[in-house]
Amino acid sequence: MDFDALRLGNFASFSTAISDWSSVVKSLATMKEDARDDLKGKADKASWAGVNATVSREFITKTAGEFSDAFAQATSIRNILRDTHDELVKYRNQLNAALDRGWEKKLSVVGVQGGGFKVYVNVHPEPANSEQAVETLRNEIQDILDLATTSDSTAARALRAIAEQADYGFSGVEYNDRDSAAEALQKADAMAKLAMDGKNMSAKEIAEFNRTLAKYKNDELFAAQFATKLGARPTLQFWADFADAHAGARGEELKELQELQKNLSMTLATATLSDTDTMQGWKKDILNESNTSFRSSPTDPMKSPVGALGYQVMSSLMGHGKYDAEFLDDYGKKLLKVDMAPAGSPGMHTNDLWKSGQITDLVFGKDDGRDPLVGYMKALSHNPEAATNAFDDKKVVEHMLESIKYTDRDSAVGAALEAAVTGVGDGEIPTAPEPHSRTQVEIMRNVMHAVAQPDGGADLVTEGIGDSFGNMAGAYMPEISRKLAGDGAESIFLTDSAAPDALDRTDTTRFLYEVSTDPLGRAGIIFGQTVYTASALEAHISNPSLYDGPQAEAVRTISESAGVIQGIVGHANADEGIKQEIASEKEQNEALKTKGDTMKAILGAGVAAGTAALFPGAAAAVAGAAASGYFSGVAGMAVDRLLDGQQAEGATDRALYQTGGELNDYQASVRAQTQQSALDAIEEYGADLPVESTRNQIRDAVNDGWVDSDTILEDAHGRPAA
Repeated sequence: MDFDALRLGNFASFSTAISDWSSVVKSLATMKEDARDDLKGKADKASWAGVNATVSREFITKTAGEFSDAFAQATSIRNILRDTHDELVKYRNQLNAALDRGWEKKLSVVGVQGGGFKVYVNVHPEPANSEQAVETLRNEIQDILDLATTSDSTAARALRAIAEQADYGFSGVEYNDRDSAAEALQKADAMAKLAMDGKNMSAKEIAEFNRTLAKYKNDELFAAQFATKLGARPTLQFWADFADAHAGARGEELKELQELQKNLSMTLATATLSDTDTMQGWKKDILNESNTSFRSSPTDPMKSPVGALGYQVMSSLMGHGKYDAEFLDDYGKKLLKVDMAPAGSPGMHTNDLWKSGQITDLVFGKDDGRDPLVGYMKALSHNPEAATNAFDDKKVVEHMLESIKYTDRDSAVGAALEAAVTGVGDGEIPTAPEPHSRTQVEIMRNVMHAVAQPDGGADLVTEGIGDSFGNMAGAYMPEISRKLAGDGAESIFLTDSAAPDALDRTDTTRFLYEVSTDPLGRAGIIFGQTVYTASALEAHISNPSLYDGPQAEAVRTISESAGVIQGIVGHANADEGIKQEIASEKEQNEALKTKGDTMKAILGAGVAAGTAALFPGAAAAVAGAAASGYFSGVAGMAVDRLLDGQQAEGATDRALYQTGGELNDYQASVRAQTQQSALDAIEEYGADLPVESTRNQIRDAVNDGWVDSDTILEDAHGRPAA
């Protein structure tokens, strides 16, 4: 900071800029609320169809998010400017006060060329101790100028970094003050310096590194500065060295290192969201290093000459966090090309491709990091957009599913596919119905086709992936119900899917059958069907105008569909018993409890919106809400009955779905659930439907659907009971 610039500083224009930014912040706050509550709120409740169900709705959601990001970024800029203004005014006042005190001691200060200053005695002869007084004043002024320089330069660095985060739109970077932004950048520099010599980090430095990443892992400025300061190749070399240096960790050390790997993964994921030129270069360099061999100790004769490939190192750091979709697209294209290169049947030789040689264990935990597709699939599971892009190729779907027969990547592949077809990332709780795009439905169709294959399709339903298959089936209950019901039921089975009729009936039947042989897969189907049936019943009972025929006819059609779907599940489970591979009652109940806890969390997040959407008279809102089985009070009560039933073991009135192998129990359970969901809706809305007649209609419809399920299965699937 120049001496004269601070001494003569007039910050009126600075104040005007802050006032202008405050006005911008105030306006954006209103726009953000309008976009969230009005624009996006109406979009969430609207009845979308065709292209609008995906393209327009997604555009509105992203637009609403841009207003939120703009508000956060503008607030940060205003806060940094305000802090800097206040500090510079303070330092100017301190400087002038120091000059006044110097004048009283017969000292003058003048600016010199280049922005510096000179202190001299302005009387002759010089008073006693003048030399010491000059030195003291010089030091005081220099300290003030240094502080002002730091204030100015850190503000400039932070503002520049914020502005560079996004090429288009707004980054959403948010800071309450200038110091926190400056500290984030300083900490990033320090952590990058530590990582430069990662294998020699002391225990104290590891703890500091871990604490800092944990604090800043979601901070875009910190993450981008850390990654680019360290560099792409050094990032990969750091992890190869660090993992090798701490191989064999146990106990508390292992827990700390697992947490460090998670925090580093999330930090790098956040960094990839930055659009700065330096981060774009970092991402390109990572791709360029994908085939580079990273040896932890090249000169050590005891170490393997085969190092970990860049693919393996980078993928081992992809297990957590949401990586940029474009980066994952580029990374995945290169990686999948390599994984799919070996000749022979799809997926057969991929294990040999990555398991050869003796390389460092790159993951602190159960995995070893050798198969880079595991980490990549985990990254996709946290970014549904990238997951959908990756599986928008039938050959990729086929290859990845077949590869689980020869690798340990099944649970990771399942989570990625689940994100791809549902639009919901792993661990996320949806708060609004997610419409299915045409691409997503096509991926689901391809998954169903693979599992439905007579030769080996059933082998894909492993313990690791059956859970995800069940979740996928649950999310596609609208499309499944319409396909099994056949033409003419479109206005009964409400959906905002862009391709509601694109599934194949035979593949759908076989897919439900095979997935039902896995306890968690079976539980996912049960809960998905239960919630969708309850929501669809509530929609039609609350608003008879949704269907142009008799209200009772809609109720019957929904109930019959429940009988068909649950009949397929029940027969699959019973057939497993005939093959003497049936799961125990305890295993079934534990699976239902696991799925039930997840469903309760979803209902807890969405129940208020669901109840409002299903209010009588709101036809469009009802259609949109019921389309994804969303998530009213009636559906919540249905889930409660399932969960409460699991505690009734041994009771005379047996629990819902408690006995894994008895068809009668399955049939009675779906009948009771469907009846009670309808009665709950009749009571909730005071509907003009006779209770006992409705119960009887549902009984007949469920039983008819149950009988039909046996015929449908005989046509689609060879069975031991046949």
